[in-house]
Amino acid sequence: MKTRKLGRTGLDVSELIVGCGDVGGLMTRGDPADMCRAFRRALDTGVNWFDTAANYGKGVSEQSLGTLMKETGARPHISTKVPIELNRLDDMPGQVEESATASLKRLGLDRVDVLQLHNSLKPQSEGRFLGIDEVLKKNGVSDALDRMREKGLCRFVGFTALGDTASCRQALESGRFDTVQVYYNLLNPSAARAMPKGWSGQDFARLLDGARAHKMGVIAIRTLAAGIIASDTRTGREFIMTEDTDVAREERRTHAVFTALGAGHGTRAQAAMRFVLANPDVSGVNVGFATDAQLAEALEAFEAGPLPADAIARLEPAYADGFA
Repeated sequence: MKTRKLGRTGLDVSELIVGCGDVGGLMTRGDPADMCRAFRRALDTGVNWFDTAANYGKGVSEQSLGTLMKETGARPHISTKVPIELNRLDDMPGQVEESATASLKRLGLDRVDVLQLHNSLKPQSEGRFLGIDEVLKKNGVSDALDRMREKGLCRFVGFTALGDTASCRQALESGRFDTVQVYYNLLNPSAARAMPKGWSGQDFARLLDGARAHKMGVIAIRTLAAGIIASDTRTGREFIMTEDTDVAREERRTHAVFTALGAGHGTRAQAAMRFVLANPDVSGVNVGFATDAQLAEALEAFEAGPLPADAIARLEPAYADGFA
């Protein structure tokens, strides 16, 4: 397993980051023996980063990681996330510290390597979206995360670039964050490039350019589009996180992309991971798993390396005609 620099943090992160969320579900509802096999397999092959969150399985993911670290004596890099409740915006510093402290207790750690804001962003707070002003204002989320770092509860701070693209760019350009989680996959690579006129999907307007300019670590998320890219089997956990799409459209786009790409690049999941790996601005590719066997499949993809440039070029017609 190769490593890359996590932006200005200077940390070396394995190209594969094991995501411990609900979509894959291994760390929230997996068989304990399978969970342990996967954890050991990941470590033995050089994976050094596991990503979790306070609300993955209502804390079960963090508890599972904490148990595995205790049983094995391993201490990989750990990132977790803080959810902000919109009915408690009058005390964001309190919210952040309460969440971080509870996460550390479940993990059995004194500090995590990266503490990230989990909420998607919009100009104003509404529904599940947090207003960007709440993030950047005095005593807002950024100040609260800085205090966690000052108290030694985390080494670095980050945010999730989902929601309104302009609000995500505002957070990125603020210079307040060391890392950013960016939506980036075979169906929607707009965070890295200008897309042709016929393409459809939420435009993330080359957010990676800004991340590079600010020397931020970039964690690519939704590599498999909640599993839609990897398989035609639906689990009911295909939660759509971007605008201008739904499950049916993601399925149609997936089949158009693989028709254009052709065979010879591994399974659909492997080709998708290799596509993201081909971008040098990505520090680590966050992928979640349901089983140890899926992790083994992913490790083969990372051993094969980035998708070749000529293969990526074959995707252009699918993008240009809107995945027709």
